[in-house]
This record gives sequence, C-alpha cells and structure tokens, in this order.
Amino acid sequence: MKRLGILISGRGSNLEAIAGHIEAGSLDAEIAIVISNRPDARGLAIARQRGLPTVCIPSKGMDREAHDRLTFATLQNHQVDLVCLAGYMRLLSPWLIQQLPQRILNIHPSLLPAFPGLEAQRQAIEYGVKVTGCTVHFVDEHLDHGPIVAQTAIAVEDTDTPETLSARLLREEHRLYAEAIALVLSGRYRIEGRRVIRT
Repeated sequence: MKRLGILISGRGSNLEAIAGHIEAGSLDAEIAIVISNRPDARGLAIARQRGLPTVCIPSKGMDREAHDRLTFATLQNHQVDLVCLAGYMRLLSPWLIQQLPQRILNIHPSLLPAFPGLEAQRQAIEYGVKVTGCTVHFVDEHLDHGPIVAQTAIAVEDTDTPETLSARLLREEHRLYAEAIALVLSGRYRIEGRRVIRT
C-alpha cells in the first residue's frame, strides 16, 4: 500500500478529509506520517486522535533548507511514497523539491494560474470573477506553479465574503484532493510539458 506524508501548518481539514477517504475505502493509501512546522497546529491534535503518527519540526527562525533537510529525513524514515501539502504555510526549498520530483502535491483555493499565494478567495472577490475553484498541482520551485493534476470550479455569488466562499471551496477541496491523490498513486498519467494527461 502506498504511503502518504502529510505536511500541515494549521487546522488540518484537508488532512482529516484524506484520512476519511482512506477509512471509507475510496482512497487506497495509508498516512505514514503527519508533519507540522508549527507546534500549535490544530491538525496535530486531529492526527493524534485518529492514531496517526505525528512529528513537529518547528520552522520559526530556522533556515529553510536546514528545516527541509530535517523534514526530508523524517519522510524517508517513514518510507513515504507521496507528500501532500495540506495547508502547509511554508515555501519548500529547491533542495527538497529536487529530492522528490513529481512526488509532492499541493492544493490551492483558486483556478491556477489565477490568484496564487495567500488569501486567494479574497483576491477572487476583489477582482470580481464570476467563477473560481480549487487546483491540485505538483509542486515545483515556483509558488503555486507546478503541473496541474486536477481542478474544479464553483460560482462566486454576489453576496459572497471570503469566509463564505472559503467554506464552499473547502467542500470541493476535500473531494478533489482525494481524487487527485488516487490518480497520482495509480500512475495512470504522464506529464508533457506542463500538462498532466491521464493514460
């Protein structure tokens, strides 16, 4: 069975959703390790309640690559096949990405390449778009940039706030991330340039 390493910084809702899909049998994988860069991340408590192994590697005041080397060693120790960023609020170093080519996934709450970075929902509302969504992509050396594995779209309502839009997007994220992880673990795809093509 393929082994996932989940990296979190906060509440852990995508972690919880991935674990739920595994328990329900809709995702054939196991969570080998949950790593947080923040000791106060609520997702650590959620992981422990589910009996998942957890490690905290505090990043505050630490050099990015030095921190990532510790993270990579932990992932190796737990024989992780695929790394899933789930609200991990820290840019990965080029060194770490080079160690795990096309083995790191991220989910972002916009239809990339629109609205990368922080507060994507607020960016979407302020820009006045009528449609937004979420994107699962491979991680490369650039912010919210790697080849796109899966996307889904939702309408932006006239009455939406960043909070209401975030809540609706989160439901889509929880479904889409599991589907994208399953596809990547199956190996039934190829990458041509920036395009991820199902095979």
